[in-house]
Amino acid sequence: MDSDQIAATTMSQDPISGSENDLDSLLTRINQLTAGQDPAPPGPPSPSLTMPVPAPGATAPPATVDHTPSPNSVCALAEDRETGAWQPRELESLDEAGISEGLLEHLALRCLAAAGDQSGHQLAEQHGIPFRLIEPILNGLKQAQLVAYRGAAPMNNYVYQLTDLGRESAKKLSHLCSYFGTAPVTLNAYIESVSSQTLTKMHPTLKDLKLAFSDLLVNQKMLHRLGPAVNSGRGLFLFGAPGNGKTSIAERVTKAFGDTVWVPRAVVIDGEILRVFDPGLHEEVPVEETGGLLQTSAVDKRWVRIRRPTIVVGGELTMDALEVAPSSGNNVSEAPLQIKSNCGTLVIDDFGRQRMSTDELLNRWIVPLEKRYDFLQLVSGKKIRVPFDQLIIFSTNLEPKDLIDDAFLRRIPYKIEVPDPSEAEFRKLFEIMAPIVGLPYDPDAVDYLINTHYKPMGRAFRCCQPRDLLLQIRNYCHYLDAPPLMCKEYLDYAVENYFAIM
Repeated sequence: MDSDQIAATTMSQDPISGSENDLDSLLTRINQLTAGQDPAPPGPPSPSLTMPVPAPGATAPPATVDHTPSPNSVCALAEDRETGAWQPRELESLDEAGISEGLLEHLALRCLAAAGDQSGHQLAEQHGIPFRLIEPILNGLKQAQLVAYRGAAPMNNYVYQLTDLGRESAKKLSHLCSYFGTAPVTLNAYIESVSSQTLTKMHPTLKDLKLAFSDLLVNQKMLHRLGPAVNSGRGLFLFGAPGNGKTSIAERVTKAFGDTVWVPRAVVIDGEILRVFDPGLHEEVPVEETGGLLQTSAVDKRWVRIRRPTIVVGGELTMDALEVAPSSGNNVSEAPLQIKSNCGTLVIDDFGRQRMSTDELLNRWIVPLEKRYDFLQLVSGKKIRVPFDQLIIFSTNLEPKDLIDDAFLRRIPYKIEVPDPSEAEFRKLFEIMAPIVGLPYDPDAVDYLINTHYKPMGRAFRCCQPRDLLLQIRNYCHYLDAPPLMCKEYLDYAVENYFAIM
């Protein structure tokens, strides 16, 4: 009996009727459930993806494709009923996903060419598509003699391999595009996801900021200055002497906006693949799943839940990192930093010391900071409009007005100085850091340090110094094989090393 006859026989059987001990009926029922053939419970039809329709008479900018979604457009989006957080809903159809059958066929052929034998469920997992939606695609490839059955697999499944004709087709397809990973989402779906998770809808309170900075010593005055800046969702300057925690503050601001967001692994734009998820910059937070033989998930597997991104770049930043970059392979590109940091924070550390000039950077972002959208040019030459939805933090120990002009300073409404700690805060930092480093705290030793090595020299306190000096003592004790202590002798040694040329 061939596969078509097996499928016809399976669909003609009634798995509920007959004897309860009928093993064949039970197996058929399980196969139908796992293949997604069980009828869904009655309810309102799910919304499908609607492409935005421009207003009558509207014209697009020259050589630019505006992908901003219409207010009436609907994407495969949902909210977690328990938390109210946005999440991508599991796909009901390929039309809803904005994916053509041809795109899935190409992905499957390229994947089989690279991986060899794959079962239907493995291909579904690889491409992030429910098995019930990809199974007809595989059947079509089988009928076209591009793939063949290598063998049977559990749960109404087969192991597929390419035929000679399929290998030839996959080779030609790879010359056009080498991507065979998770099926991409549409640009409109990505734009709507950013709009649903935008920072501008988040309004962190004093309680949220205190929680975000719980592991740092930040005084109340600083929190009151940071709070409105964080709530604005716009750019801000952190400036002050080096070593006072500007970078540490910038890295923790993101926590005030919530824990996680969803990003697509890749976006497709007129056949060009733009990779968004970056394991080097994004921390994946797996979705908790319940076990079970017939487990299903209500989440679109083409999306990844990540820790709300905080991306820090320093002197290595160049203009190339802010533009779409060709990646390894044909017709595959890498999203720039501002796309990867959407719904999070992008920290420009040591601003003014980049390999690119400050004028270049500021001229590149002067419009996005004002309008909250950016224009990117794809490798194909097409221009697209994308969200610019992150908190940009410029951290520098230089004077901001010496770096940039008034026109740009106006677009960054908050300029916050991170001052030197007071003497009381300096002592508190020693008390906090000593047990963390592994030393018993000794207030008399701190008195000796301040009265001997700071006040007579007119030396300024810095937030980083308690940690750095205590680490010097700990390492010195390890060398001497002596118990770690905060004593005068060890403090003299640490200060001599630390401030040798300072």
